[in-house]
Amino acid sequence: MNDDVKRIPYGISDFRQLRRDNFYYVDKTMYIERLERAGNFLFFIRPRRFGKSLFLNMLAAYYDIEGLKDFDTLFDGLYIKEHPTRERGLYQVLKLDFSQAGGGLDSLYQRMDAYMGIVLDNFVSKYASYYPSGYEENYRKYSDFNGKLLYIGGQAREHGHRLYLIVDEYDNFTNGVLAEYGEAVYHSLTHATGFYRELFKKFKPNFDRILMLGVSPVTMDDLTSGYNIARAITMDARFNMMLGFSEADVCQMIRYYQQEGLIVQQEDEIVDDMRPWYNNYCFAEDALDTDPKMYNSDMVLYYLNYLTDNGKRPMQIVDPNARTDYKKMKKLISLDGTSNYRASVINQIADQGYIVGTVEESFPAERLTDQNMFVSLLYYYGMLTIGGTVGAMLKLTIPNNNVRQQYYGYLMEEYQRIRPIDMSQLSMLFHYAALNGDWRSLFDYIGQAYSQATAVCSLIEGERNLQGFMNAYLSLTPYFLTQPETELAHGYCDFFLMPDLARYPMVQHSYIVELKYLKQDASTQEADRQWGEAVEQIRRYAQDRRVAHYSQGTQLHLIIAQVRGHQWERVEEIG
Repeated sequence: MNDDVKRIPYGISDFRQLRRDNFYYVDKTMYIERLERAGNFLFFIRPRRFGKSLFLNMLAAYYDIEGLKDFDTLFDGLYIKEHPTRERGLYQVLKLDFSQAGGGLDSLYQRMDAYMGIVLDNFVSKYASYYPSGYEENYRKYSDFNGKLLYIGGQAREHGHRLYLIVDEYDNFTNGVLAEYGEAVYHSLTHATGFYRELFKKFKPNFDRILMLGVSPVTMDDLTSGYNIARAITMDARFNMMLGFSEADVCQMIRYYQQEGLIVQQEDEIVDDMRPWYNNYCFAEDALDTDPKMYNSDMVLYYLNYLTDNGKRPMQIVDPNARTDYKKMKKLISLDGTSNYRASVINQIADQGYIVGTVEESFPAERLTDQNMFVSLLYYYGMLTIGGTVGAMLKLTIPNNNVRQQYYGYLMEEYQRIRPIDMSQLSMLFHYAALNGDWRSLFDYIGQAYSQATAVCSLIEGERNLQGFMNAYLSLTPYFLTQPETELAHGYCDFFLMPDLARYPMVQHSYIVELKYLKQDASTQEADRQWGEAVEQIRRYAQDRRVAHYSQGTQLHLIIAQVRGHQWERVEEIG
C-alpha cells in the first residue's frame, strides 16, 4: 500500500499516534465547542466500541498546555483548527483510564493505589517546569494517592494553573465487582467511606474541568451524590452523534479508499452489507427526527480494515472481539437472584424486537431489581436503542442483527436447557440445505423441535415468538448469514439466509423464508387467504434488486411456513 494512503485506525485509540502515523480520522472536533458550553463537570455514557477512548485522547491533546507546539500538526485539516476555542492549550491535563486498574476483588485497593500513584507521578514530572524548584521533591513526600492528589491541586491553585481531569472507563472495575459479587460488595466500595467514593470526592475541589466517560451510569449515581458533581449529557441531543459514525461518514470513508484503489466494490453494495449489522443507534429522544442513525464505529473499521487488506468482506460479519458483550449480558441477567424476571424481559424483547419503557439517567445500585433499571442498563450497554415514542414512553428497540444475535443466542441456550439439540444432526441438515438444496429435512427438524419443546411452547405462542424460535435455530448455521426482517421491496421478509461464500464458496443455495402464524381456531378460508398473501409477499421480495446481490449466484428458494399452534400446518417452496 502507498505510504501516502491513510491507514484504517482499527484498534487505535491514541490520537497522537493516529495523526502522526497517517491514519484515517472521522472528525469529531466540532463537539469541543459544545462540551465547553455544556458545563465544567460532565458525565457521558456510551456502549463499548463507539470510540470513547480515541475521543478522550483527542480532547487531552487539544487542551494540554504542553501540546500547543504540536497543535497545527495534530489538528491540521480538522474543524477545530479553523475554529479554536479560548481554552485551547490552557490546562495541565490528567487522564485516567480505570480499565488499567481492573481485575478481581482481591487487592483492588492496592491495584488502584499503584495505578493512581504511577499516573500522578508522571503528571508531576511532565508539568514540573511550570512550578518553583522543589515542587517535585515535595510531592515525593506523599505515599498514598489521596495525599498526592491534594498536593497537586493545592499547588495548581497557588500558582494559578488550571487542571483538566479526563477519566476513561470510570465505571470499569466497579461494574465488574457489581456483576461478579453483587450489590452488597459493590455498595461497600461506592458508599460511606468506600475508597472509590473517597477518591471521587476529591476530584471536584482540585480540577477546573472534569469529563468522565463510561458504559453504564450505575457508578455515576452512587458517586455524584457524594460530591455533588457533574451534569449528565448522555441523552442530550446536542451530543447524540458525538461518538459513532453516521452513514455519511461511512460513505465518505468508502469513497476515499475507492479513489485510492483499495476498494473495488460499489458503495451501495458495501453499505447494504453493513447497515443491518452495525447501524441504527439513537441515544437521544430529541434527536429522533433530526439526526441520522449511528453506526458502531469499531465495527465499521473492522469491516473496512478487512476489506482493504483482503479485497473482500470479512468472513465473519461481526467482529469476534465483540463476543465478550454477550457474556456481560448473561451476568446482568443473573445478578443478585433476579434472573427469572430479567430472563422474561429478555424473552419479551427478543420476541417483539422492542420494549416500551423509560431510560433512567441516574441509576442507583440498590434499584437494580426494578424493571426500568434493567431496561435502562440494556440501553446503556447498546442492547437497546431509542427507536421511537409511545405516548410519554420510549420505544426501545433492538438496534441491529449483531445485537439481535446476542438475544437469540441467549434464547437458544434456554431452549437447549429445556430440550437438548443434536448439533451434529442439525449441522448435517444445514449442510444438505446449503449444498444440495434439501431444505425440507431442515424445516422438518426445526418443526419437530418446535412442537416437542412443550416447556418452551407455553412461552412462544404467537407469531413474533415463533420468529424468535426460528431465528435461534437458523442462526446456528455456519453456511448462511441469517438476516431477520431484511428490508426488501418496501417490506420486511422474515428471514434471508444469505450464503456466506467468503468462508464457504461451495454453497449453492440461498433462501428467503416467510413465516405465517395461524390461530388455533382459524378457518380453512382464513388459512387460504393468509397463504395467498404470503405467496404475493415472498414473490415481491424476490424481485427486489438487492436479492440477486445477496444470493450471489446461488439458487434462490422461496419458502413459506404456515404454523397453527405448535405444529407446521403447511410448508412449501414457491416457484
